[in-house]
Amino acid sequence: MLRTSHEIVGWSLVFGNAAAATWALAAHYRVALRRRELWWLTLAAQLLVFAQAIIGVIILQQEDLEPPDFHLLYGFSMIVAVGIVYSYRQQMEEHKYLLYAGGGYFLMGLGIRAFLLRPG
Repeated sequence: MLRTSHEIVGWSLVFGNAAAATWALAAHYRVALRRRELWWLTLAAQLLVFAQAIIGVIILQQEDLEPPDFHLLYGFSMIVAVGIVYSYRQQMEEHKYLLYAGGGYFLMGLGIRAFLLRPG
């Protein structure tokens, strides 16, 4: 059950961040796309990073697994990436849509890499 949840949340993280990043990139060029809903989607997609990490840690504890090192690296790098993007939001106000587009695509890529290195 937890492994299935980990996989579902993982794919949701990948596609959610891809969608939010694509919307943010489009919003950089089209003012009409700069809507509050973009930030709700971005928040939801980035919160999935933390949900994914929590589920992963629970699986590791319950099943006493030893996952590939890079799987953990990519997973925890996503948490750091969310923090970095969030911390630069005011400094990059002029380019915030590009910041969130790049951050979202980066999270998507890390999620895909983590899937390729998943245990089992």
